[in-house]
Amino acid sequence: MRLKFLLFSLLCSLTLFAQDEVVAKRYVIDANQFYGSILLHNPDISHLIQDHPTGFILGLNRKTYGQEEWEELYNYPDVGYSFIYQDMNNETLGKHFGLYAHYNFYFLKRNLQLRLGQGVSYATNPYDKNTNFRNNAYGSDFLSSTFIMLNFHRENIFKGLGVKAGFSVIHYSNANVKSPNTSTNTFAFNAGLTYDLDGGKEIAYLSNMEREKVKEPIKFNFVFRSGVNASDVIGLGQHAFYILSGYADKRLSRKSAIQIGGDVFFSNFLKELIRFQAISFPEYGVQADDDYKRVGLFVGHELFVNRISFITQLGYYVYYPFDFEGRVYNRLGMKRYFGKNIFGAITLKSHGAAAEAVEFGLGIRF
Repeated sequence: MRLKFLLFSLLCSLTLFAQDEVVAKRYVIDANQFYGSILLHNPDISHLIQDHPTGFILGLNRKTYGQEEWEELYNYPDVGYSFIYQDMNNETLGKHFGLYAHYNFYFLKRNLQLRLGQGVSYATNPYDKNTNFRNNAYGSDFLSSTFIMLNFHRENIFKGLGVKAGFSVIHYSNANVKSPNTSTNTFAFNAGLTYDLDGGKEIAYLSNMEREKVKEPIKFNFVFRSGVNASDVIGLGQHAFYILSGYADKRLSRKSAIQIGGDVFFSNFLKELIRFQAISFPEYGVQADDDYKRVGLFVGHELFVNRISFITQLGYYVYYPFDFEGRVYNRLGMKRYFGKNIFGAITLKSHGAAAEAVEFGLGIRF
């Protein structure tokens, strides 16, 4: 699993910094302290909310100026890396050390900055049945982590120095790769400084208002996804899963496309869960030979940014022999295109806020 998280980080890095030819380069660093609270998104973690988490966020950002079309389309965002240190101020939860790839998007004449980051965090004190059985939030030492920062942002106020302040939300979860996995969400207020490594030199933004409208026929996609996950029952182990997906998409603009298709799920953790419930809870009416496979239909949206895209899908199981978390599911994630037809994908499949699996996929679009 650690290898998969490393591959995930590598894909994020390639995604953010894959540029064809860069003419202008300008880098800005930032440092923020934060103070917050753990949100009670699930009553099962109420015993873990004892104090206010603290920490700091460091960022390295590279400015874009329109050398590529997508940069202008998204109002010249930054691409970069973040490091987060978080002390949960709770002996059971321990501390976090996280590395992330991020985008910064700008609004209100570039005075409002939205940072979206995805990466991997190391938890110093995960669940252990003998030494840390109270930590039902983190079942593994390496966790997938997402964070959002919405800040008032003002660069180069005095000789390259600037300020920023706002709030952040930091999420830690291993997406049911290993039980337990109740996860935590931290809401925090942050404030800090920025510094332009080029001393605040100005670089002109490039603009090309003459763009041809994107005209593309309906495209077909086939994806194979896999990974490992576990049920919520501690001790049933990790199991491989396999997913076959097929869908059609129609490009609406340079930024977006809509999708419709289906999935076939071969989730081996359900085999063990079915057997467990059939033996331990006969009142559930589950039989040991109940089918573990599922088939779903979904609609979705794809947002294109450079050679990557962000996908959101909402699905419904039309074949659902075993009841697990309900018939509605959703998928969030990103695709990285290698050429015009081949892509890799990393997605999170869940039922509402309950994650089922991190999916690693390889697909073709034609």
